[in-house]
Amino acid sequence: MFGRVAIAIVAGVLFGLVFARAGGAGDVGLRVFKTFNVLFAQVLKFIVPLLILGLVTPAIANAGKGAGKLLLFVMGVSYLSTCAASMFAYFAAGELLPLYVAKGAVAAAAESTKIVPYVDIKIPPVCDVLTALALSFMTGVGIVAVNALSVKRFADEFAAIVTLAIKEVVIPGLPVYIMTMICEMTATGRIGAMAGTMVRVIGTGWALTIVFLVLMYAVAGALAGRNPLRLLWNMLPAYLTGLSIASSSAVIPVTLQCCEKNGVSRDMRDFVVPLCANVHMVGSAIKMIASTLAVVIIFDVETTTAQFVHFTAMFALAAVAAPGVMCGVLMASVGFLDSILGLSSDQVAVMMTFYMALDGYGPAANVTGDGAIAIVADRFFGTVKR
Repeated sequence: MFGRVAIAIVAGVLFGLVFARAGGAGDVGLRVFKTFNVLFAQVLKFIVPLLILGLVTPAIANAGKGAGKLLLFVMGVSYLSTCAASMFAYFAAGELLPLYVAKGAVAAAAESTKIVPYVDIKIPPVCDVLTALALSFMTGVGIVAVNALSVKRFADEFAAIVTLAIKEVVIPGLPVYIMTMICEMTATGRIGAMAGTMVRVIGTGWALTIVFLVLMYAVAGALAGRNPLRLLWNMLPAYLTGLSIASSSAVIPVTLQCCEKNGVSRDMRDFVVPLCANVHMVGSAIKMIASTLAVVIIFDVETTTAQFVHFTAMFALAAVAAPGVMCGVLMASVGFLDSILGLSSDQVAVMMTFYMALDGYGPAANVTGDGAIAIVADRFFGTVKR
């Protein structure tokens, strides 16, 4: 995905430069690109609630098979850890980014002529994201409680349909969506501010994930009576694998090997690691918050801490099944960026660009953080080799 996003950014800049100098023909090109941009934004708004319904419901139902104290402990700690990572990023990036990201840099350059699409069709979603999230949790828990096999079968099949739509429509379309947005920003003179911001956001987010991992392993090491630096060093293969393939789920075999090296018992690591790959999103959370804060700054959007706390709580819940699909965490959050933080479609597109420009460091931190939770869970529910 990183390669396609990089190509999309370069292509968008080139098209923007050409259209800006082509007069009437350039205006036609910009309006065609804007039409795709507007229509794809409507498709995203339509699909996001379906993604939550389709993926979160079976994830909760499947997790319920192993219901017990350990399941509740791991899911609770994972959720709190993801929320803690988000708020850590909010306060840390909130202090750092204003030092080298100009407030209103893009908003101030947006005084040029507004580009009007040829077609502007509204595609209302079947429900809002909060309704989808509540219905998913109610249905998932209900499937487990009453052993509703027929409902579970429907949920699994619906998940397959949603996954197909994401893989065949959304994922291929995202780079084009980004390209059209970059093209417009280039033609209207806003690309300079965004390009410089992107590099700073990636650097900030990456640094914050490393700091948070150190904090996680300091806590895990203290609880387990182990050397946190040694524990963290043993997780390096999982981190590097996650960095290279940008998928929490795909790194599970490597994460299991690293947890074994850290002395986590077999039963514990076999249960915790696959579960955390679906519910523990510390790296993605930090990347999401840093990217969103950057957009808030450069577009000079008025937001409050309460809004980000609300966003964090909902994002961590919606991300429960996101790793089952490429860019799933991002997709699960799009609706909350609009409904909670009030970002426009163009601002969400810029945030997506920041988020996807170097996707791997989020999953790398996710899987490394999973190892810390496995150590803590083994401390209280199993035996850790010393």
